[in-house]
Amino acid sequence: MGPLRPIRVQLAARTPSSLLLSSPVSPSSSSGPSPHRSRLTSPRIEATGHATSSSSLGTPATSSSSGLRPTMTVVETESGKAAIRKALWSLRRRHLVEEGAHRPAIEALARPFAAQSVEWKEKAEKNELELQQCYKAQSRLSEQLVTEIEEGKASKALLKEKETLITTLQDELGQTSEENVQLKQSLEEKTRALDLLIQEHQAAKAQLEQALTKMKVAQDENRNLIDRWMLEKMKDAERLNEANAMYEEMVLKLKSAGVGGIQHNALQEADGVIRCSEAGYMDIAETSIPSTCIVTIRAHDGGCGSIIFQHNTDKLISGGQDQTVKIWSAHTGALITTLQGCLGSVNDLAVTNDNKFVIAACSSNKLFVWEVNGGRPRHTLTGHTKNVSSVDASWVKSCVLASSSNDRTIKIWDLQTGFCKSTMMSGSNPNSLAFIDGDILCSGHRDGNLRLWDIRSGKCTSQITAHLDVSSVCVSRSKNFVLTSGKDNVHNLFDVRTLEVCGTFKATGNRVVGSWGRPCISPDENCIAAGANDGSVYIWSRLRNGVPTILEGHSSSVVSSAWCGLGPLATADKNHIYIWT
Repeated sequence: MGPLRPIRVQLAARTPSSLLLSSPVSPSSSSGPSPHRSRLTSPRIEATGHATSSSSLGTPATSSSSGLRPTMTVVETESGKAAIRKALWSLRRRHLVEEGAHRPAIEALARPFAAQSVEWKEKAEKNELELQQCYKAQSRLSEQLVTEIEEGKASKALLKEKETLITTLQDELGQTSEENVQLKQSLEEKTRALDLLIQEHQAAKAQLEQALTKMKVAQDENRNLIDRWMLEKMKDAERLNEANAMYEEMVLKLKSAGVGGIQHNALQEADGVIRCSEAGYMDIAETSIPSTCIVTIRAHDGGCGSIIFQHNTDKLISGGQDQTVKIWSAHTGALITTLQGCLGSVNDLAVTNDNKFVIAACSSNKLFVWEVNGGRPRHTLTGHTKNVSSVDASWVKSCVLASSSNDRTIKIWDLQTGFCKSTMMSGSNPNSLAFIDGDILCSGHRDGNLRLWDIRSGKCTSQITAHLDVSSVCVSRSKNFVLTSGKDNVHNLFDVRTLEVCGTFKATGNRVVGSWGRPCISPDENCIAAGANDGSVYIWSRLRNGVPTILEGHSSSVVSSAWCGLGPLATADKNHIYIWT
């Protein structure tokens, strides 16, 4: 074998660069490795941002570096250079990897060229193809780098816009905060002003309430003064009329009797003239104790609750659970009028002193007022919150009415207007009440006390223990006596002037009917009549306090009784009304 010499092989005409193969061939060892390592010269790329030669790196790198804009800033240029260096370092690393992969081929080149020429040619073509792919990849990376740089610039511009917007929003936020502080201060000032107005309003409201209270008291006093003044005027007119009538009568008698009979007539009739001229005088005959039932009336469906006579007439008024009030003839038992419009069962009845109005106390917490002539409803009195237990009309003032209820109140009503004039509170439920005169009424309560009230002041003036539980009160015609009944089955007669018991009436079989028994006093105030639980009617004589007279005929408990001023006695049970003479 001759001396070693370098051999240059041209692999293909289309390769961008020539592969230089330098291999010393030893004549002694053709197949083993040579101490001089064969090298495949490959294109070298300098890390200066561009290819070292156009023949080794190709046109893509050149075009990529030349495509950068000359107007880039220093930071952007340095960023681009760093990206290119990173891409070239990646290509170099890949090239070294490929070189390691081609090492077996390089070693094989040490073998005889004649046997390995075809194999070398194929491997060279394959390597050339891979190198072209690397160049293409480098070109794509350069394009991506340019695109990313453009996107970075756009992002930077957008970031500047966002920063500008943030600055603007911060300025607006500061202005808004200042406005918020100002509004908060204004709100606090207005809140203080509103609190001041509320305090002034409350003070004005309290003053108004005080003024209204004073006005109401003044109106009540004025109304009472007017009523008293009118009453005095009526009395004066009655006295004047009486004086005129007496004068006319005296003149007539003087003319008729002549001079000689004047003294005789005066001595004979003076006392009678004086007594007959008194206000409210009535010639009442002595009441006889009744013994015979002359009329039986089937009054109401479901039971009768209360009965009462009109003043100085024989007309009997009844109210029952059928929510009606009926007016009867006590002599014939004929129905005269039926008053409709009541809501709830009737607990008690009252008639004004002029017999113009009938009032019913009902279980519906209301009172109903009718005109007797025509039966037209006049008022519905509302104000009680519970069952209305009793009602009575003033004997003096035809427009004044009193009612009691289980809500522990006694109310005074004005029948002209239909309004409540005053309300009196009680510590116990009033079961019954009755007027004694124009301004004083009495009431019986569940605590067993009998109370006297002044309706002008609305205060209790007297209180006395009468029973364990007072179920009913009844005032005599002369207003001198009050009859009370209790659940202790005792009837007490009180003298109004001294509030002392002047008579006690009881019997073995006489048992009061719960809280609904209504006894009565005869017109001459000599007899007491009371119904019993067994259907009997007991009649006592006040002057002869002995064994009572018992009337039998009722089939159930006697709940109410009433004595007519003209003589008959009426008693009622849940089914019938009996008229006794």
